[in-house]
Amino acid sequence: MSVVAHMKANTPQSIAARKGTTPIVCLTAYTTPVGRLVDPHCDLVLVGDSVGMVLHGLPDTLGVSLDMMILHGRAVRRGVEKALLVIDMPFASYEESPQQAFRNAARLIAETGCGAVKLEGGVTMAETIRFLVARGIPVMGHVGLTPQAVNAFGGYGVQGRGKDADKILADARAVSEAGAFSVVLEKIPESLARTITREISIPTIGIGASPFCDGQILVVDDMLGLFTDFRPKFVKRYGELGHAASDAIAAYAREVRERSFPGPQHTFADLPPAGKPL
Repeated sequence: MSVVAHMKANTPQSIAARKGTTPIVCLTAYTTPVGRLVDPHCDLVLVGDSVGMVLHGLPDTLGVSLDMMILHGRAVRRGVEKALLVIDMPFASYEESPQQAFRNAARLIAETGCGAVKLEGGVTMAETIRFLVARGIPVMGHVGLTPQAVNAFGGYGVQGRGKDADKILADARAVSEAGAFSVVLEKIPESLARTITREISIPTIGIGASPFCDGQILVVDDMLGLFTDFRPKFVKRYGELGHAASDAIAAYAREVRERSFPGPQHTFADLPPAGKPL
């Protein structure tokens, strides 16, 4: 049994209880190996619908299906023991009605073993959040820049500047009052993030929303520098693995062409003739 297995697993209730205390550490994961890497260090691991862009090369998150989320959720579940595992509900899997949301959220939980689901939207999703929570499905909210609404926003710009701040504050309040255990604040000004964090009773998890949230989340591939040409302002690079991987692949290609790989240490000899020692 791993060292992590001896640690008490996080739950929606334990995350909610962290409001105003030690900051909550969150990262995304989409595969079993990455789940194992992040689990010892994170309180919450999110299988985000960003998987569509990060692993599948989609232009946005709108083409991500429920089956894709279940596939990746199962993979990450195999690697996560301590952190609370949360899975995004993809576009068009919950907006139609609370009943539709329940069917799909229940399927996500039943088929992956995750501890909660995440959905985007504030005031318009409050009834759905309330419906799910009343039926035993923990919900993480997401307001501010909501990527599934990229067409409505006209891009991925900062939200909540000027008169739009009141709308996002109302969204955050609605999510909290509907019973969500936490809420992601994405790409909003620092002053608004401070206000929301102070005024609502559940933890706020920031991504591009200042250090004054109750926790932080990043896409793991972004913070590891796996994309050499993608540098959003709100991401700090904690590694440059994309450049390291490119250099390693180039070295492999060079050695194959030079016939210096595989070398003797990578090559299997024939069996010795019968009767001779190995």
